[in-house]
Amino acid sequence: MAIRLGSRGARTIAALGATTFLSPILLAMPAFAQEQTAAADTTEEPSGLGDIVVTATRSAQSIQKVPISMQALGADTLEQRQVKGLSDFAALLPSVSFAGIGPGRNTAYFRGIVPAGGNYASVGYYLDDIPITGTGVPDIHVYDLERVEALSGPQGTLYGAGSLAGTIRFITNKPKLGKFEFGYDLEANKFGKGAFGGQGESYVNIPVSDTLAIRAMGYYRHDGGYIDNTPNNGKFNDGSSSTLKLGDENPATSYTLNNANIAKKDYNPIYEYGGRLEALWEIAPDWDITPQVTAQRQIAYGYFGFDPRVGDLQVHDYDLTRQDDKWIQAALSVHGHIGDWDIVSATGYFRRQTRLLNDYTYYTVTYDGFGPGYENYLQFFDKSGCTGSGLTLKCNKLINPQQYYHGLSYRNKFTQELRLTTPKDWPFDVTLGGFYQYQKQENNTYYAIRGLDQIAGYTQSGGGDSNPAGFGIPVAAGGTMVTSSPAVKEDGFYISETDQVYHDEAIFAEGHYEITPTLKLTGGIRYFWTDYATLGFNGVMASATNKVTSLNVPTGTQGCTVPLPSARLQCLNSNFAATDQVGRYKEQGETHKIALNWQFAPSKMIYANYSTGFRPGGFNRPLRIRQTVNGVVQSKVATVPSFNSETLTNYEIGVKTTWGGIFRFNAALYFEKWDGIQYSVVVAGAQGAGMTGNAGKAEVKGFEYDADLKVGKVTFSTSGAYNDAKLKGNFCNFAFDAATSSIAQLSSCTLGANVPGASPPTPQVAAADGTRLPRQPKFKGTTSVRYDTDLGDYRAYLQGAALYQTEATQDLNVANNTLLGNTPGFVSFDFSGGVKKDSWSVDVFITNAFDRRGELTKNTFCSITFCSGSSRTFAIKPQQFGIRFGQKF
Repeated sequence: MAIRLGSRGARTIAALGATTFLSPILLAMPAFAQEQTAAADTTEEPSGLGDIVVTATRSAQSIQKVPISMQALGADTLEQRQVKGLSDFAALLPSVSFAGIGPGRNTAYFRGIVPAGGNYASVGYYLDDIPITGTGVPDIHVYDLERVEALSGPQGTLYGAGSLAGTIRFITNKPKLGKFEFGYDLEANKFGKGAFGGQGESYVNIPVSDTLAIRAMGYYRHDGGYIDNTPNNGKFNDGSSSTLKLGDENPATSYTLNNANIAKKDYNPIYEYGGRLEALWEIAPDWDITPQVTAQRQIAYGYFGFDPRVGDLQVHDYDLTRQDDKWIQAALSVHGHIGDWDIVSATGYFRRQTRLLNDYTYYTVTYDGFGPGYENYLQFFDKSGCTGSGLTLKCNKLINPQQYYHGLSYRNKFTQELRLTTPKDWPFDVTLGGFYQYQKQENNTYYAIRGLDQIAGYTQSGGGDSNPAGFGIPVAAGGTMVTSSPAVKEDGFYISETDQVYHDEAIFAEGHYEITPTLKLTGGIRYFWTDYATLGFNGVMASATNKVTSLNVPTGTQGCTVPLPSARLQCLNSNFAATDQVGRYKEQGETHKIALNWQFAPSKMIYANYSTGFRPGGFNRPLRIRQTVNGVVQSKVATVPSFNSETLTNYEIGVKTTWGGIFRFNAALYFEKWDGIQYSVVVAGAQGAGMTGNAGKAEVKGFEYDADLKVGKVTFSTSGAYNDAKLKGNFCNFAFDAATSSIAQLSSCTLGANVPGASPPTPQVAAADGTRLPRQPKFKGTTSVRYDTDLGDYRAYLQGAALYQTEATQDLNVANNTLLGNTPGFVSFDFSGGVKKDSWSVDVFITNAFDRRGELTKNTFCSITFCSGSSRTFAIKPQQFGIRFGQKF
């Protein structure tokens, strides 16, 4: 159930959060008193709640002993809450939010640290010891996992530059020696008003010998769709006519968009399959190696957001949207001892291929609305409708001008980490390590128009409204009929064909010293070196042929012939101020960590933690600026400076406690300072092209907690996070400086004033001091109540759970956020139940039981300034119910 909340609703949610936070404490007061009388005990008290062993600090220990704020979702929790991928488990982690437009296209964030630009992710994403960090991370299938760990706050000491704000780790079940295991699970499900789906999963553990075991997992998953691509019936989403005018005075230069040929109910299904193969080989006493290969393929159709202007869970799409996402990770872990020293080597190779088709019609619609000077580039004529040639060419058949996006990208990543830990009998322990990472991403993206490479011609610079007759033949006051195609390559009107290469190296150390038997000091430091390089081409035909900004690689001369050759990187953007036409960014630095934890009772700890995180800066390519000077449209190339690194400093105090074996309560209070926020902006006149700059400083004040109470057969669990994340100081806008032909951030800015000469008018202050950081609700929490009982020979359970969060802003730029609007707060409810006997179990579930919309984020097809009228809303999944049967041997 999702409920929209106004100010009264926000107070209700705050009360609900306080109730779920306080009620376990009140119920456990007798345990408090009992614990105080037993303060002298030196042994761990038994717990009916169970315990989770984690490896967040690169060594195995109880989560209750780790002096950082973290959550771990065990295998049972993941299964009970129907977790299949990123969007599912992120809902259960109060400090985590995410943004994106569908499976394999989402990015997670912690504590309101939500960068909107840059080359590196702000959250580390690990499969066991191997990072697969990136923006738009793959949707790792959650099955045969031991747990998912979520580490809040900067994790730079042990996890590096990609873990500025936190780290998420997927820990797989490892092969077991001397034990055969086999299991499978079958599920059928259906979205309430949507389509049927289901999945089959299985694993097996085979002990080959006393020193060798193999574990394998495989699955197939199909999710039915729940978004309807409805017929547009001659109207756009806002009710206006779906006829592109392309020249108001010329009936031949108009085109009516119709999506009847692809309109479809439940048009966003998912098809996914994959598996994992892992071995454990004890090659000698105290030495083992663990090779592992994981591979997945996911094909997702359609958008996973909807347009409220069209209808509930409905859109008007005019072209196919489909992502085919394939990835494989190979890993090799070696663990052993050299004398009394512990050594771990982790080697990983990750390769991902993403093939994407995306409807981009609303970009065409937006440009058509700009009028003369813009819409004429949409006037493309079919050869079959033309007579004559050259200057006598006369055409009267306009091709469909709508744009779509197609792209193919490859990401390769190699990582190597080596860790060495001091002997156990030393008075302190230190883990020393070295890390190396190489990444290369190949991008081939086309903003295209079908048939653009086969057209007869198009009108340029004076067509459109100034061409009232002639069916494309320019009149005296009109423009010029160009008989070649404006396609840069294939059918791409704008293409990006680039290689990006990243190198990261680091050395690190983290140590612990017991000041007293109950007081421990932790310190860590990491030195790093990072460099980023990019080369390639971004632009339209005019960019390619420009004799100043583009290099023809085969000839070594300025200006490229179009269409570009089929071979990649034959035309390069050449105004990088580098003789080899490569844009580069290099940086080195360090991160730190200091923690003090006091184990004042065997099951109770208080800690204080200071840590820093780092995200490297990067390189901006030049931008083409379009300006109107004295009524004449001019186009200039502007240099754009690199953007600097950003840092995060975290001050945290927390407690981890267990009381009487039935009540567990953990909490953390933190203050974070974020400096050099990397933020993507579209500069006025830049024709939709973006750059990344540094938006200034921000502060986050927050509190997060999790608690469990077991009373007889009933278990109460709750967790939540409050984040007050705000900008510190004004965020001054970026503007084109005609005197230097460069783009720079304003050195000072005034509220209410506009950037001089900017068209359209652009405020000097993009966001004022105190503006909320986007995408993160102030409060987010989840609560569950579970009842376990025995029914004869059967074990049974019933469970109810609630997810709730307050409203969230959507963009740091206040004007943009006003156009998009906030996402309102909501509450949703899930219910499940099941029985188990011997090796088999049956579960039934219903999620989002009352089928309301819990809005998470909003997104647009182009810059918010122009495309907010066609934005899409991305919400939690609608009502879904299902049944699951499984056996384990």
